[in-house]
Amino acid sequence: MDFYEVIDNRRSIRAYTPDPVPGLALERIANAVYAAPSACNRQPYHLMAVINPEIKAAICEVSRQEFLRQAPVILVLLGDPSHAWQRPGDDHTLVEIDAAIAMEHAVLAATAEGLGTCWVAAFDVEAMNRTLDLTPPWRTLALSPLGYPAAPPLEFNRPKSAGVVFEIVE
Repeated sequence: MDFYEVIDNRRSIRAYTPDPVPGLALERIANAVYAAPSACNRQPYHLMAVINPEIKAAICEVSRQEFLRQAPVILVLLGDPSHAWQRPGDDHTLVEIDAAIAMEHAVLAATAEGLGTCWVAAFDVEAMNRTLDLTPPWRTLALSPLGYPAAPPLEFNRPKSAGVVFEIVE
């Protein structure tokens, strides 16, 4: 699949088969994450591919997203704001931007592998941090199931008139 096919085919998947994700696919997704740019190349994130059933069950208890339970892998995106670049004069770091770029690399690589994903941010961050036994400065930023879609994804139906997302300014 070429890059633009990957972009066109990526969808949020909310139903998964129990089929395991091949190790080679996980390796290629990891390589895509390693290639993600970050401010000053600090890479203030960590992406875990959780396959351990007990840890997956604990994550699902905190997030309450039923489709996470179906996926053979749960991606967990962690961020370390203390290691992230901060623009002079700003009161915050770029940890979320850097981490989101890395996660999107994983999501697009998964699509290229024929796998489904779905960004999940609907969870109690403090409870998830406790569940994952994280210590500051690390914190959970996002989750995604990772696996084979149980059904074909819905057609892309976002109208281009829904708002200006990209504008060429001359």
